[in-house]
Amino acid sequence: MTTSSQIEEAAAALRAADRNLTPISPIRETLGVADDIDVGYAVQELNTAAAVAAGRRISGRKIGITSKAVMAQVGVDQPDFGTLFVDMEYGDGVPIPAGRLLQPRAEAEVALVLQHDLDQDQHSFNDIIAATAYALPSIEIVDSRIAGWDIRLVDTVGDNASCGVYVLGGRPVPLAAVDLRTIPMQMEIDGEVVSTGSGEECLGHPLNAARWLANTMASRGTPLRAGDVVMTGALGPMVPLAPGNAVVASFGDLGTVTTKLEDPATEDAQ
Repeated sequence: MTTSSQIEEAAAALRAADRNLTPISPIRETLGVADDIDVGYAVQELNTAAAVAAGRRISGRKIGITSKAVMAQVGVDQPDFGTLFVDMEYGDGVPIPAGRLLQPRAEAEVALVLQHDLDQDQHSFNDIIAATAYALPSIEIVDSRIAGWDIRLVDTVGDNASCGVYVLGGRPVPLAAVDLRTIPMQMEIDGEVVSTGSGEECLGHPLNAARWLANTMASRGTPLRAGDVVMTGALGPMVPLAPGNAVVASFGDLGTVTTKLEDPATEDAQ
């Protein structure tokens, strides 16, 4: 059985990796388990609490590992969630400093912004529709504090679902104006198409993923609230990024969002 001291040790190691920008060995080695999701969330919760105590503001939640392509890439077979903070958020076209990330990979996703709380024990599909103010095209730059992305379930869950930063498009789209299940997704890096998919790649429908998250968060006593951003999960494979790469993700009627991983040499020159 994993002890509280092992959980605290793993959480501290992840905080140090993030602070020092130095990947660490898998935390499953410290925890003594590889696929215990509750142990992973215990680690994550310690670091979420530490971040809030340090003055960081929660902006929403992300759902990870929602597409079969990403499940195959990381060797994990179920969704998870992580916490988003305001200082992780970038607007459309705003460059991201490469120096704040360790092993970045890009995913194209649908983001939802809530206008009502989702605080019932169980939520219907219609509850999710009624609670959503609008959708946005988005890019998540996932990252791992675990060296070489050598992760199992407990590693990615403990590591805040491998959160890095996220980028939101600037044109809100009401759900009535777009079919999120059938929207096409195409992601380009430096003009080359590197990932494609559609809304149904995300647990069959991005709103299914949001429903899963709403139920999961309510069951854990931290329900989704009005104003939260929900990153619903990748619509296709994630792709490694290098400094200087420009990313464009297009989603049909939902629109387009862009970002660039700024080269450190460019950052230093400014």
